[in-house]
Amino acid sequence: GYCSDIQVFLDLDDEGREVCTVEDNGRGIPVDQHPTEKKSSLEIALTQLHAGGKFDKNSYKVSGGLHGVGVSCVNALSGWMEVTVYRDGGVYRQQYSCGIPQTEVIRIGDTDRSGTVVSFKPDYSIMEMNAFNYEVLVNRFRELSFLNKGISITVSDRRGEENRSQSFNSEGGISHFVSYLNEYKRVLVDPPISIEGEKDTVKVEIALQYNDKYDEKVLSYVNNINTREGGTHLTGFRTGLSRVINAQLQKNPKLLKKYDEKLEQSDISEGLAAVVSVKVPEPQFEGQTKMKLGNSAVTGVVFSLVYEKLGNHFDEFPAHAEVILEKIINAALGRIAARKAREQIRKKTEGGGLPGKLADCSEKDPAKCEVFIVEGDSAGGSAKQGRDRRFQAILPLWGKMLNVEKAQEYKVLGNDKLQPVISTIGAGLTRYNNMGKDDDFDRDVTFDVSKVRYHKVIIMADADVDGSHIRTLLLTFFFRYMRPLIEAGYVYFAMPPLYKITIGKKIEYAYDEEARVKILQENNISDPSKVGIQRYKGLGEMNPEQLWETTMNPETRMISQIQLHDAEEADRVFSMLMGEEVEPRRAFIDANAVYVSNLDV
Repeated sequence: GYCSDIQVFLDLDDEGREVCTVEDNGRGIPVDQHPTEKKSSLEIALTQLHAGGKFDKNSYKVSGGLHGVGVSCVNALSGWMEVTVYRDGGVYRQQYSCGIPQTEVIRIGDTDRSGTVVSFKPDYSIMEMNAFNYEVLVNRFRELSFLNKGISITVSDRRGEENRSQSFNSEGGISHFVSYLNEYKRVLVDPPISIEGEKDTVKVEIALQYNDKYDEKVLSYVNNINTREGGTHLTGFRTGLSRVINAQLQKNPKLLKKYDEKLEQSDISEGLAAVVSVKVPEPQFEGQTKMKLGNSAVTGVVFSLVYEKLGNHFDEFPAHAEVILEKIINAALGRIAARKAREQIRKKTEGGGLPGKLADCSEKDPAKCEVFIVEGDSAGGSAKQGRDRRFQAILPLWGKMLNVEKAQEYKVLGNDKLQPVISTIGAGLTRYNNMGKDDDFDRDVTFDVSKVRYHKVIIMADADVDGSHIRTLLLTFFFRYMRPLIEAGYVYFAMPPLYKITIGKKIEYAYDEEARVKILQENNISDPSKVGIQRYKGLGEMNPEQLWETTMNPETRMISQIQLHDAEEADRVFSMLMGEEVEPRRAFIDANAVYVSNLDV
């Protein structure tokens, strides 16, 4: 299109209702009389389905939209909408309510600019309050800026006391997109390898880059639509990449001595970050929500471009091919080692054997059962004595926990600290990346959430730095290998009290600093010497009765449910906090150190 700048504003009107305004510098929606409908083209575009430029082959080479309803659907769901068009030297305006025109298209002035401004308020009889999620919009506009290099997109949220605004303008396109995906990871080749070409009216843009991690991150798009389930364009990319990698291996006698079999797709996927974007004039999708591309001809187009241009790149830069092949061969050797470990897990899961350290409950209905994963034998002992044996199980963990973010798959599968967790939950495991389940993972041990033995998996650790580390390590494991456990809402953090406050014969517990101050104020304690305050560092400092009353009793405890809203952002954060790269983590600590209220030294 002709547009190079898009501005999005989120405001509140005088009555506190949300207003969204979208402004662009394109050509402006046509306002002239439609030859057959006898109405303004603007009114037709805003009130009739499939009337936009994307359905007119003379307007755009390619275009994308999720459901094919676009602005006419937004208009119908808006209690109020106003459209201002700058086109052909004139300024035109029309207002709507619930999709019904309230005025004619009126020329209100002259101009030398072009573009369209659309302002609308959701119809709250249909839509929920707070209909516009700033974070969701930011993520989508960032994505669009990468996919359409050179276009500037700004989103400004002016609804709160403090304005928020972010601007995106990617001159590097999807190459910068891949660099963004690998932001917190150590990469093997920099900058990303780019592949561009056009054949049979299909335009292809691909960028790929390997990192030293073990998960795959591949995003695919058709006409700016995220095809989350892939399709023919992704098939062409994977097939071409596999063919090129195996051909390069045959050219390298040194590496052939290390591994002389055909490399599998799972080997080639390990540590791969890529974006595959195609522009197709008449895309055919499977399903209305367009999650998967179905045009069979696109497979051959993408395959031939990848095979030719990536092969040429590796021939020109053999060092790039060698460092990537080294990574992939190590993945293949790890796969062979992991196969044995997976077989052991499968046998243990099928056999129903439970770890000896587990103190199980008598209830057999998973919906009524909960398991506390407790740090340390001493705390585990108190938890075992204090629990309700009918529905509460206790699994003590001890020793150094594995950071799965830095470990290859076979080391995770064979780790003696994680084996009891896997056996206790009883549902297998599957490696997960930012896209969801890794289809290259062995399906014999695929995680099956319906087999989970407890619908509350509660991580109970000390309220100090070591306890926080244990929680983070376990959460990283669940995110990478048991993600449906989090998605189902089965993972919780126990919230043990930070303080025991003794006032005379009365004992109260405070779960944070604010609660401690409030308790003292409510009891009119001005002299701290007249009250006993104990700060708990470890769960072992509480006897079984105290642990039950403060942390385990469903009637009195506090537990925090772990929820997953944005898998891609969570993937980036886990990589930053738990990965190999030190600098991004140091920058994060420097930026957030000012917010620390409790510091263990």
